[in-house]
Amino acid sequence: MRKVLIANRGEIAVRVARACDDAGIQSVAVYADIDADAMHVGAADEAFSLGGNSPADTYLNIEKLLAVAEQSGADSVHPGYGFLSENADFAQAVLDAGLEWIGPSPESIRQLGNKITAREIAVRAGAPLVAGSDGPVSSAAEARAFAEEHGLPLAIKAAFGGGGRGLKVVRELAEVEEAFDSAVREAVAAFGRGECFVEQYLDRPRHVEAQVIADKLGNVIVVGTRDCSLQRRHQKLVEEAPAPFLSDTQRQKIYEGSKAIIREAGYYGAGTVEFLVSADGAVAFLEVNTRLQVEHPITEETAGIDLVQEQFRIAAGLPLSISEDPTPRGHSFEFRINAEDVGRGFLPSPGTVASFEAPTGPGIRIDTGVRSGSFVAPQFDSLLAKLIVTGADRQQALRRARRALAEIKITGLATVLPFHRAVLESDDFTSVAGLRVHTRWIETDFADQIPVDPDYNVIAPSGERRTITVDVDGKRLAVGLPADLLDGWARSGHGLPATADVTGLPGSSDSTDSPAESALVSSMAGTVVKWLVEPGTAVAAGDPLVVLEAMKMETQVPAHRTGTLSEVLSAPGGVVTAGAVLAHIE
Repeated sequence: MRKVLIANRGEIAVRVARACDDAGIQSVAVYADIDADAMHVGAADEAFSLGGNSPADTYLNIEKLLAVAEQSGADSVHPGYGFLSENADFAQAVLDAGLEWIGPSPESIRQLGNKITAREIAVRAGAPLVAGSDGPVSSAAEARAFAEEHGLPLAIKAAFGGGGRGLKVVRELAEVEEAFDSAVREAVAAFGRGECFVEQYLDRPRHVEAQVIADKLGNVIVVGTRDCSLQRRHQKLVEEAPAPFLSDTQRQKIYEGSKAIIREAGYYGAGTVEFLVSADGAVAFLEVNTRLQVEHPITEETAGIDLVQEQFRIAAGLPLSISEDPTPRGHSFEFRINAEDVGRGFLPSPGTVASFEAPTGPGIRIDTGVRSGSFVAPQFDSLLAKLIVTGADRQQALRRARRALAEIKITGLATVLPFHRAVLESDDFTSVAGLRVHTRWIETDFADQIPVDPDYNVIAPSGERRTITVDVDGKRLAVGLPADLLDGWARSGHGLPATADVTGLPGSSDSTDSPAESALVSSMAGTVVKWLVEPGTAVAAGDPLVVLEAMKMETQVPAHRTGTLSEVLSAPGGVVTAGAVLAHIE
């Protein structure tokens, strides 16, 4: 293994590039136009443009990624997490191109990445399970029939999903149809596959997972456990390792169940076996993630093992660097720093990072994909960085975390840092007597009223790049420049005809009038996915009217008053800013 193509972006691409450097391996980055100046581009030894800005045109485009591998001379591919990391077709295409795939076999990805066949493997392995559909459900009607038979709440899950995307929890029968459609849309947008299955949803459980590594020689190790119960929209915000307050029996079930599933699947590579632990202490298998997890650093800190280096060893056919399950040392927390405004219900907040000041001190690690001046694009994930804090025990780690969260400063856009600081003052999370948080604790129990963030972006920079042709010493070159910069030149009039029309350029405005009382205003910047009601329909205040998508998450905008939906101004597929008028309610 001499040169690794990193088929990803953001902090995980930076993480893998640094691991390559540690191992003496060259690294190749790829980037969308909007990411041309991103941190991961500079972290690698080489970088190549994918040409385009949407996920489908860039980091999900297998043909382009393989073309870069050939052009750069890469001999292997690391997929990171998200995007194509759990796509068996991509893994197979990499192998067919004569490259090394730094991950599990395509067949393992198909079996375990598909939550339906993963359930079948878990049954054969003897892992505990909740009731679920025998296979994918083809329609919302089938999902409703399952709910009527097994009861609510019901979980609708994308068979090829992950990271909370394509997962919807239904608590009322009337919500099944829209939840099913939304899960399919999110899954197609994020993973390119829309198949969904349904299963019973355990209310108020803890989310506990086991980090496993397995080599091609048959050795399987559980590196440690993690608790990931603090979630919003089924996406994790705070994780810790090892998972605290587990009984010996629960821990044994998790360790033994994880190894049994991995062996039953013939799996090799790094992976995570996830479980739910109910309020009464029962352990139930959830799913397997056939990739490196976002939260892998806290296991690295408490186990003393570099998981990316282990991935390199496994891909090269070498045995694991350890021969038995390590005993955890100390305690570690990870705080995901997302560009979201907690005070506005965790609405995405794309834009430019004005300043990024990291904390220092013992036990502090920052894995980041941004720095001061970085642009955070609305079409990609909201994760900016991860703050990892480690102490000799849980209480020391909590004290260090409070100090680190007080020191870290990020300006220019809204982040979830106020949430993290508030959580560390909650007895439900910090008590020495036990952990009282669960996967819906944020929505149901967290009473802290965090105000809206003044840095929330009403209008985010476009991040678009345009290509112009220049002459350098008589040689014609194509140069990509930020569109905002070119638009600024256009507005200044320099180099343009005096008659140039700049009224439609970003930043220009013909009116500063406030929206009319009838105006339904967008609460966020994003893309219009679909309207839930037709013009001319009578609506009541609070009724969901339109679905917006930003940073790979869907949000419904409710009616602000009772009346009749009249003029719809933003059609599906249209891009809107926060504060834009979507329609009118007369």
